[in-house]
Formats: sequence, C-alpha cells, structure tokens
Amino acid sequence: MRRRTFQPAAPLAEMPGLDNHLCFALYAASNHMTRIFVPFLKKLGVTYPQYLVLVALWERGSQGVGDLASTLGMDLGTLSPMLKRIEKKGLVARRREPADERRVLVSLTPKGQALRKRTQQMLGEFYCFLNMPLEELFDLKDRLRRFVRMAGETESEAA
Repeated sequence: MRRRTFQPAAPLAEMPGLDNHLCFALYAASNHMTRIFVPFLKKLGVTYPQYLVLVALWERGSQGVGDLASTLGMDLGTLSPMLKRIEKKGLVARRREPADERRVLVSLTPKGQALRKRTQQMLGEFYCFLNMPLEELFDLKDRLRRFVRMAGETESEAA
C-alpha cells in the first residue's frame, strides 16, 4: 500500500483549453481505440468486454467469477450477465465448484480455446492498421500502466 502526501497547490494562471486537459486526451484516446478495435472484434464475434474476458482466461486459465471480476476491474453485476452471453456462444463454461457450491468457476471451452489462434491473426492485422511502430505502441502501453499505478487513488482504493 502506498502512502500519499498532498502538497497545497497554487491555482493555474489560466484555465487550460479542452485539448490541453490530460483527462480529455485519455478519454478521447480510449474512445478512439475502442471504436477502431470494434470491426476487428466483429470478425471474432465478440464485444470488447467479452474479448477482455477471453484474454484473461487465455492468459490465466480457469478462474472463479470473483477472481475474474477483480482481474478485469469489473463488478459482478456487469460480469455475470456477460458470462451468460459468452457461454451461449459456446466460448466458456461455468460450473459450481464441488468443494464450495458458492464458488462458480469459468473456463474456456474447446471453441473458446480455438478462438485464440484467430485472435492472434486479428491482432497482427490490427497492429498493422494502427500504422505505428510496435516499439512506440508498447512504450505507450507501459507509460499508461505506470500512469495508472502512480496517479491518485480511486474511490474504491481509498475505501
């Protein structure tokens, strides 16, 4: 747990314009990335949040619903109905853990595992579509991860 100390800040001399707000740049980039990624995801037959679930399962294997929610930063009320939809597509299976009936495990089906290969192909196409050197894209990702780690706490972290 990191400790935060805040220094009193002087007001800015001038109110920055919209294009000079960091929050707006991050918001616009996030929206743009999601919009340009959607056509690639349509080829796979999944939505962006469903894609994130699949990536987490490909990376970490079967998980409890609570663990998956924590990994993805989603609440259970959002994740549970989404898992039902992905299960209807035949990509994941949910089952109760015999040792603890309260715990629901989510695992990939063979169809969900097979989608990984198509996704790797799609990601190669997507990175080419972005028209930026991979090193720059990975550097941007690393900088954004550092920003998330270093920037102020969210309400849920403070609670």
